[in-house]
Amino acid sequence: MNKSKLAIGLCVAGTLTAVLGLVMVIIGPIIINDQIVKNLVIDPKNEMSYTMWKDVPVPFFMSVYFFNILNPTEVLAGEKPMVEQRGPYVYRKRLQKQNITFHPNATVSYLEYRSYFFEPSMSVGNESDVVTIPNMLVLGAAVMMENLPLAVRLLISATFKAFNEGPFLSKSVGELMWGYDSKLVDFLNKWFPGMLPSTGKFGLFSEFNNSNTGLFTIHTGKDDIRLIHKVNSWNSLTKLKYWNTPQCNMINGTAGQMWPPFMTKESTLPFYSPDACRSLELVYQREGIIKGIPLYRYVAPKTMFANGSDYAPNEGFCPCRQSGLLNVSSCRANAPVFISHPHFYNADPVLLDYVQGLKPTEDEHGLFIDIHPETGVPLNVSIRLQLNLYMKRVSGFTETGKISEVVMPMIWFEENGYMDGAIVKTFHTYLVLLPMVMVYMQYCFLGLGLATVLGAALLHYRGKALLKKDLPTVIENHGATVKDPSKLLRCPQTDGHIYHE
Repeated sequence: MNKSKLAIGLCVAGTLTAVLGLVMVIIGPIIINDQIVKNLVIDPKNEMSYTMWKDVPVPFFMSVYFFNILNPTEVLAGEKPMVEQRGPYVYRKRLQKQNITFHPNATVSYLEYRSYFFEPSMSVGNESDVVTIPNMLVLGAAVMMENLPLAVRLLISATFKAFNEGPFLSKSVGELMWGYDSKLVDFLNKWFPGMLPSTGKFGLFSEFNNSNTGLFTIHTGKDDIRLIHKVNSWNSLTKLKYWNTPQCNMINGTAGQMWPPFMTKESTLPFYSPDACRSLELVYQREGIIKGIPLYRYVAPKTMFANGSDYAPNEGFCPCRQSGLLNVSSCRANAPVFISHPHFYNADPVLLDYVQGLKPTEDEHGLFIDIHPETGVPLNVSIRLQLNLYMKRVSGFTETGKISEVVMPMIWFEENGYMDGAIVKTFHTYLVLLPMVMVYMQYCFLGLGLATVLGAALLHYRGKALLKKDLPTVIENHGATVKDPSKLLRCPQTDGHIYHE
């Protein structure tokens, strides 16, 4: 084959390949992003993403730790509480959305039910373990009623004694979690309906098991992918009524399970938590990789539970105490209950001075969510919160003895889930490997095309060089020898031989 023609052919093929690679570089990301958008929209036709959203197929657990009071008698005498952490008591958590209803405005409503199943093999201890914690019914009521007339306080205190209710409870983990029989609770529900949040057995999590988190209406992302999973309303409310400022009453972000795609390091993770009665927001901390999938880690900022004095936007959540405490009494029947990070992590250090036995660390007590930034899908989640009771001596309530004013930790819990098994393999294949292969292909085409064009050019110039090198030999073979080949020419009227000018 003529080397000149071969060079031209290679040049054309290389140019076409390079152009194809360049086109893929330009439109490849558009195609990938378009496929991500199509696959993420909340739609039963999107089998993988819809299943992940509807039934949350990944393992999800709640680990509960109790602060067992070691010196209840001394606490009543005014001494500092001493606690030891007991647990974890681990429960498998099942989430399932029901009553799913799609609306014409690209939103969908649902009720999400949650149920818990004890996992003995993952727990340190059993539900039959007995622990001692403050009696919320007594110590909480004392603080709630401290401004009532003395005669009323004495009457309520006498009622506590009549039902053998003291300032502290020593009960099994199962009873404290899911409820125990109480004649006082039965009495209050009969004669003062609505005073307690629960009408059945009284337990710290009795309202949570086999219940839903309220009616959520969220955006499907069909009209605008930037809105996907964002809350449109909760229990038909577009804003809350618990707090003192419009900003604090806003329902921001998603329902806390997925977020819009194409996140950057400047993005945040806002979500509404019915259990915390407010919207929360996490901030970017660092990059990472889990099971070959790239991630961004988001954590709680120090301002999340800061008081109004340390962080002005939180003024609407007051009345406040020290930074690191969220007063949720307004959505917990006015009970003096506070939420914080476990062991008062990221809180005012003075809180640690009031209770012995607390040792906060970021690794054990900080909360985080690992997100795949391209899709907004969580890969690893650990939400850690602590429930605290504000207690003190209240005159008229002899049950409070000489208790010093203290925010008393009772339990902390961690809700964690991680992508694993078949779902992570599918996720990795479709949302990581295939886009990666497409990226490699576009650069391979571009590189191959440029290499082919370069090869064609080298072949062309090499052919010219060989021609110049072999020209004297050609002339000799035709019976002529000249010193200056530039003066040779081909005569079209002859037989094609080469002659000297």
